[in-house]
Amino acid sequence: MVKGLERKPYGEQLRALGLFSLEKRRLRGDFTEVFNILMRGSGREGTDLFTLVTNDRIRGNGVKSCQGRSRLDIRNRFFTQRMIGHWNRLPRAVVTAPSVTEF
Repeated sequence: MVKGLERKPYGEQLRALGLFSLEKRRLRGDFTEVFNILMRGSGREGTDLFTLVTNDRIRGNGVKSCQGRSRLDIRNRFFTQRMIGHWNRLPRAVVTAPSVTEF
């Protein structure tokens, strides 16, 4: 623990240290993993985890993923199901970035 931050709430501690919340850090890591799977997918494990939409008349980014239906609520918490909505909301410039550092 950093001196002077012991009694402050979690949000204030993060701001004082210049860190993001755990949820945002997890989301950023998930975005990086989805980018690696979809953009560098050839030859990597997990390339069949996402089903890409092949229609060229879609709005937004050109690399949309479709979400399958699930009967059980627990399936909605899987990595693939959790990230599809976030990924599809990204702008085209972000999704088509040439590398992870520019992503």
